[in-house]
Amino acid sequence: MKNKIIKEKLKKNQKLLALWAADCAEHVLLYFEKEYPNDDRPRKAIEACREWAHTEMFKMADVRKAALSAHAAAREVKENNADATCFAARAAGQAMATAHVPQHAFGAAYYALKVVEAANSANAKVKIIKELNWQSQRLPKNLRQEWQDWQYQHLPKHLLLLMKKSKISKT
Repeated sequence: MKNKIIKEKLKKNQKLLALWAADCAEHVLLYFEKEYPNDDRPRKAIEACREWAHTEMFKMADVRKAALSAHAAAREVKENNADATCFAARAAGQAMATAHVPQHAFGAAYYALKVVEAANSANAKVKIIKELNWQSQRLPKNLRQEWQDWQYQHLPKHLLLLMKKSKISKT
């Protein structure tokens, strides 16, 4: 019963989640664009996500195409062992996929965290905490508990420990 209520709440707030996911993905997109300035697939996915959130003028085939295109870019750069770059493209794909399933917004935020971790190995903890706080501050307050619940179910233990130590706020 609780899961059904949460899914309904997320569905009701799907546009807000999509915009937040687009913000999270765009926040780390520079890691992709710096390495692949001529590949605009992740950027186009983020733009399409925002357009969908404002207009809902997309067919599901268009949503899927934009999301899968960003994920294809991620697969291609992964072959070059470019983790941060790959994760940035994945964040964009997950943001666009929020138009299909609201929970994909949390995937976009998670991939953004993975970008920060992969790109900042020397001071990853500080950067991850900063990114988590940035994300939390931008998520509407009425959805922060669902984000925190998702984190506890999906994030690796080392990230959960960072969250506890830093006392990242829900409010």
